[in-house]
Amino acid sequence: MAADTLIIVPTYNERDNLPHLVKRLMAQPAVLDILVVDDNSPDGTGQLADEIAAQNPHVHVLHRSEKNGLGRAYIAGFQWALQRDYEFILEMDADFSHNPVDVPRFLEVARTEGSDLVLGTRYRDGIRVINWPLNRLLLSLAAARYVQLITGMPVSDPTGGFKCFRRRALATIGLESVRSNGYSFQIELTHRVWRRGGKISEVPIVFTDRFQGTSKMSKAIVREALWMVWKLWFENALQRRPRPDATVQFH
Repeated sequence: MAADTLIIVPTYNERDNLPHLVKRLMAQPAVLDILVVDDNSPDGTGQLADEIAAQNPHVHVLHRSEKNGLGRAYIAGFQWALQRDYEFILEMDADFSHNPVDVPRFLEVARTEGSDLVLGTRYRDGIRVINWPLNRLLLSLAAARYVQLITGMPVSDPTGGFKCFRRRALATIGLESVRSNGYSFQIELTHRVWRRGGKISEVPIVFTDRFQGTSKMSKAIVREALWMVWKLWFENALQRRPRPDATVQFH
């Protein structure tokens, strides 16, 4: 059966995690494909991904020549997906901070609610974060509130990276003009869907920070997110609600 769902997994030095993640995703009660987007990992993650793909027709690999940001990797993956017949396209980390068992819940909500975007939220109806120091948690909570105050976008976890897009959303929001990375990339894509009148749903998830490897958080990523929020507000004509003239684009 052909899959209508693609999970995009960007990788950089994730050799230890990738085989286990693929196995867990393939065990889910959903027909899905996986696209590994590897940024020329020096630990051989890309080669390992090729070996896995050679044994499993549901696994695909997109090789990029260098590491130049999470956002660039996802844009490449989205463009690859839109050239094919996938209806649901998910973002997911390779380090098990996002739980594969949540994928069917994302798809169920997307289908039953007709969502253009389903967000995995760590902060609605409580805080569900494991293995984060308090300062990291407070930074993330403050960032969520900061985004809400400036943009008016009513989502509880705008910086989260576990998401399910419907095809029409990605095809409409202008991927070619997205330049952000990191936290700001997640904020920008959600804002582009929201301000055009797309339907956004949220699914509570438990986020577990990586136990293997190294976090990709940096001060530069935080700084980019701080100014990106103001840029999005200006792009939306200083409005804190979807633009009335844009709501027709999704339906």
